[in-house]
Order: sequence, then structure tokens, then C-alpha cells
Amino acid sequence: MGCLIRLRLSIKPKQKILLLSFLLLACSCSVFAADTQDSGKPSYLPDVNVVGTLRNRDAIHLPEIVGTQIYAGKKNSLILLKNINAVVVNNNMRQILAKVPGIHIWESDASGIQVGIAARGLSPNRSWEFNTRQNGYDIASDPFGYPEAYYNPPMQAVQKIQVVRGAGALQYGPQFGGMVNYILRDGSDIEKPFQVEAHQTLGSYGLLNTFNAIGGNTKRINYYIFYDYRQGNGWRQNNNYHTRTLFGTVTWKIKSHISLTADQTFYSMLSQQPGGLTDVQFQNNPRTSHRSRNWMQIPWSVSALKFNWEINEHTRLQAKAFYLGGDRKSVGYLKNATIGDTLITATQQYHNREVARDLYENIGLEFSFLHEYKILEKTHSLSAGLRTYNGQTSRMQKGIGTNGSGADFSISTPDFPVSLGFNTRNLAAYAENIFRIGKKLLFIPGVRFENIVSTSDGRIGFNSTGQEIATQPAKKTRQLPLMGVGLEYHALPNAEIYANFSQAYRPVLFSDLAQNNTTDVIDPNLQDASGYNADLGIRGSIGKYINLDLGPYLLQYNKRIAAISKKDSSGNIYSFRTNAGSTTTWGFEGTIDADIMEVLKVSKWKMPVFVTYSLNNALYNQLIYTTGTGASLTEKNLKGNRVENAPQHIIRGGIGLAYRKIQLNLQGSHVSAFFTDAQNTNSPAANGQTGRIASYSVFDLNCSFPIHKKISLRFSINNLTNTRYATRRSGGYPGPGLLPADGRTILGSLAATF
Repeated sequence: MGCLIRLRLSIKPKQKILLLSFLLLACSCSVFAADTQDSGKPSYLPDVNVVGTLRNRDAIHLPEIVGTQIYAGKKNSLILLKNINAVVVNNNMRQILAKVPGIHIWESDASGIQVGIAARGLSPNRSWEFNTRQNGYDIASDPFGYPEAYYNPPMQAVQKIQVVRGAGALQYGPQFGGMVNYILRDGSDIEKPFQVEAHQTLGSYGLLNTFNAIGGNTKRINYYIFYDYRQGNGWRQNNNYHTRTLFGTVTWKIKSHISLTADQTFYSMLSQQPGGLTDVQFQNNPRTSHRSRNWMQIPWSVSALKFNWEINEHTRLQAKAFYLGGDRKSVGYLKNATIGDTLITATQQYHNREVARDLYENIGLEFSFLHEYKILEKTHSLSAGLRTYNGQTSRMQKGIGTNGSGADFSISTPDFPVSLGFNTRNLAAYAENIFRIGKKLLFIPGVRFENIVSTSDGRIGFNSTGQEIATQPAKKTRQLPLMGVGLEYHALPNAEIYANFSQAYRPVLFSDLAQNNTTDVIDPNLQDASGYNADLGIRGSIGKYINLDLGPYLLQYNKRIAAISKKDSSGNIYSFRTNAGSTTTWGFEGTIDADIMEVLKVSKWKMPVFVTYSLNNALYNQLIYTTGTGASLTEKNLKGNRVENAPQHIIRGGIGLAYRKIQLNLQGSHVSAFFTDAQNTNSPAANGQTGRIASYSVFDLNCSFPIHKKISLRFSINNLTNTRYATRRSGGYPGPGLLPADGRTILGSLAATF
């Protein structure tokens, strides 16, 4: 605790206001917790069971304990996909996560192939600021060196989504954003030994999706197997795609208190990338594309075993082993959007494309343990865990590809000029404890210890004689302790006050360890980014029908890594990669949802309404930045600039109307304007790679109704008003420039269960 006190005393004055409120809350809770009677058995949910529908709500908060994990005192959400009234085949996260306040979404991939989400001023780039999991195990490329999620499960197969904010770093790993866990159906909710499901969906722009599954549940076995196929032409030109996902899980209930689960996922995706646009091109026609030869292909495989043992009513043990094998291939003509991909006059052929390829091979093992014990007639809960992980990434870049147009990832030379190998070894341990003080107060301290070894080697090219140009081998070994503390005070039977302070860090990425050319210099003292998350809030119910989760937050992000131009003793310019910045993000996150008809006690009709709002003030405290060239090279500090890709306001809301099982709802989403670079460039660059993203508002209309108790129809009109908007700019792949989001899209889905 002494370490935590020193951290609080070292923060800046503007941050002390929020942290002081945490201290005051702790004191006030201690005063109110004078009653020493036991509050009874802790709120606990076995992680293999289905959560009840809770009056058909689609978003709730997690109980104190799920399986062997503690969620008390943490800001979290649990999304129940079954209760979402929308066609979800295109992974429309602005609808699926609508009741999770502050989620910023990049909407630039056809049919939601790759999910990009973030919160609290962090980058949504393939969700890399979250620890992304499926059924509790990693599915990202490498959670330490390259945490991008190229694979995301189809939402028809997802039973629920756990979202834990930054406090999840203590249990799940280093990411500042927290944890997102997609929990797939496992057959435990099926009430017979064999069941068949079929979901067939048609949509605009050639969308065809077929999802077919079998599952069952017996005394000793529950299982679920699905195959999902999706194809379409995309809203933009040159945006064809198809995906295939095959997943199978089986759980053997060895005894009533012991089970073994095996999962296997196979995924493949091929997508044509239409590239970026200049702002002028976007205004003229956002559906246009000036790249027809850019492609990405991703085969992905994840295997997992999970062992659950409820040793007795007070002690539970879980062990997980997982293996990930992935392959990312891309080929394309990646010049600026102002440069056309046209025929060479002399040869009447196209330019050769550039090929890149990554191979991922990761293996991990996690143990977690929960024990409930009594001290002074109070039931307390200890959660502890151990993780070991080894990840290997092979990166090949700048390959000279063909001058054709198809998805050909071959190269015309014997080898890739750039060939790098990265390895991450990790050993981590954590412990958290719920101390129950009186009938209403929970005090939850926690600690995590990380040992990480990162290495890189290989070549960055060939010289004129064909000899390899070796990169500077790098190895970083570090031991990192993380500490945190949470509070939860049950002020009312259906409402609680919670608070949390948790340290976090982000490891040095692979791209930070590798030279781009021979003149690059990597700071030998380069350190992992570090900081903390803090939350304060109130959540629960007012009466029976109004539910809320409201409160401020603070995120401190130190030692941000950046490349700075410098001069050597001979006056030559080189790139120096070092810890060059820090940011502070503070704001407010809130959700309120209710059912007007239930408040009015109208039995047959329902009128659910909700609104979520987030305020994000994300500012640089420091960021060293260099401008100019040669003798005019100058160094600046971008202190006070807004953090890129961090909209200040995100508002989502919706209203619905339901009669019996027929439902209709309208949902809106508004995101305020934001900058796309740390320099806060306002006017768009001619090539579309920098400049402010304008604010936008999008509306979605959804309808569902049953034809039979086993057959149902759903319709969605996404982007009802056909708003022209963009959510991101790119400086490289999938094509430099402004990347438009989809226009109006109509979807219809027929689902049957037998």
C-alpha cells in the first residue's frame, strides 16, 4: 500500500480531485459498515452456466465472482446476445455494445470482418488496447508484442460478451483498455441431447450468410458445433470478401463437480481492400475505390483445453491450455491515394505489388484458483492464478509481388528482403482478495507480478551485393509488479457504489524493437509504457425497472513510445525510438435503461429506452516531436494537444416497442469530431492521411417477430439515413487515406431450431 500512496502523491493537481473522491469514498464506506453481521454467501456465478435473461435485458453487470475470477469493485458489463434485437451477422459493434458507454469503434472493414474497439481515448486499431479473449483464452496475434485481433467470432455463436475496464489488468494482463471475452455457446443451455439450428441471412451488396449448428446436453456431455460462411461484395467498390468459421466444443462432466472442455476453432478470411481516399474523393463519392489489386488473407486456428474442478463448496480450480496458429498475408499497391494504380506506359502492365506475411505460433497455460474462507465469522474470497506463455512471430515484409490483380501472395524473388523473428516469454502470477467488512462493504486489494523476456533478430534487407543487412538483435528482460485496490459498498438492496485503482502497463511492441533501416537507433533504455486506471461509480436499479451505471474515471498513460529525428556528430539525421510522451484521460461514463411500459404497469406492451454517454478529455502531458530537415531540424513538445483517435463525446441511445414477442427498436449513435494525429492537424492533408474526422450520427432500425415457436424472422436497416461518414484514416495498410464507413445496409435473417 505504501507504493500506492507514493503514486497518489506524485500525480498532478488536476488528477488529485478525482483520486481524492476515491479516498473519501473509502472513508465514508468504513463509517457506514459498522454492522458486523455476515451478509451471507457471496454473489457467485459458475462460468459454465447460462446467465438468465433478467426480464430480457441485453446488458447487465457481472456478479462479484464468476468461476474463479473476481469482478467486485470493477467497472464491467455483460452483454447477452440472445436478447439483442438486431441482425448481428455483420458484427455491428455499435449495436452489440451500445450499452457499454464510451466504446469507440472503427467501422472500415466490410461486414465487420475485423472488430476495432477501444475506450477512454485509446486506439481502436484491431482492439489492440484490450486483452481480447474467446472462452477465456487469448485469440490475438501476440498479447505482448503485437496484440491485434485479426480473428473475431461470428456473433450468432456468441452467448455473452464480458467487458472489463482497465482494472482487468490485474487478472488478465497488461493492456490499459481492460479485457473483452467472447463466450461462445457450448450446448449447456440446450434441454435435449440433439438440436439443429439454422440461420440464413441475405443483405445489401450481395451479403449472404449461412450459420448452421448442432448441439446437445446430456447428463455427462454437452456439446456445440457450428459452421459459419459469409460472403459479399461490400458497400464500396473492390470490397469482395468471404469468411469461414468452424468451431466445435465438447464438455465432459466427469463428475458433478469436475468437468473437462475441449475447443477447436478454424477460421479463414479473404478480403479485397478498396484502399483509402482523399477528402475530395470522399466528398465526391465515398463508395468509389482506386485500388482493385489489394487483398488480405487470414487463416487462423485456436485449440484449447479447460479443466474445472469444484473441490468443495468453498474451493474451485480451473486450468486452461491453449495453442494459436495464425497467418496474416497481404498484397497490394500501397501508394498514396493521390497516386493512381495505372498501367505503365512503356510495358502496358501494372506495377508490381508489395507482399507482407506474418506467422504466429503461441502456446499458453493458465491456472486460477478461488477459495472462500472465514475470519471473525465473515466469508472472504481469495482468487489467485499463474500464467506461462510463449509466443513466436515471424515477420516477412517488402516482398516484390506480381503485377496481376488477383489474390496472389507469391513473390518474384527468392526471399523477402525483410525477415524478422520475435519471441515473447511470459510468466505471471496474481492474487486478489475480497474482504467483507460488515454487511455492506467489500474491500478488494490485488497484486500481479509479470516477468517478460522479448527478443528480436533477423534482417532488414539486402545490400547491392546480395548480402543480408542484419538488424540490431534486441533482448529485453523485465520484472513488473502491479498493484490495485477496489471497494464495493452495497448502499441499497439493488444498488452499489464501487471504486477501483489499478496499475497497468503496455509492453514494448515488436515494431519498437526492430530497425526499419540501418540508421535507426533504438534507445537501449527503452521501457514499457506504464500508468493506471481509476474508477468511481454507482450501479444497480431504481425500483424494478430503471437500471443505471454512472461514474467518473481517470486513465494515466506514461512512457509512450515515439520515433524522434536526431542528428549524429556528423550532422546526419537518424530516427531514435524512445519513451517520449505521456497522456492523461479523465471523464465520465454512464448508462441508464428502463422500460416505460413496465413503469406504467402495462402488461402486454413494452417500451424499452436507454442512453449511454461518455466524456473523454484525453490530453498529452508531454510528447517530444521533431519537425524540419537538415539544419532546420527542431524539437517541440506537444503538451496540451488532444490525443489522436479520442472523441470527446460519444452518445448512444435507443427506444423500442414490443407486443408479446414482436419487437421494433430504433437506435442512434453520435460520435464527436476528433483528431487523427498527435499534431492535431485540423485541415485534411491532400493525401487524406491526416486531418480531423468530422462528427457523425448514425441510426439503425431493427425488427423481429416469431413465425412459429421454433422459427423467427429479423430485419435490420443499418445507417437508416444513409449518412456519409468515416471513422479513421490510415497511413499504410489497408490503403493510405480516409477510410469510409458503410452506407445504408438492409439485412434479413431467418432462424430455425429443431
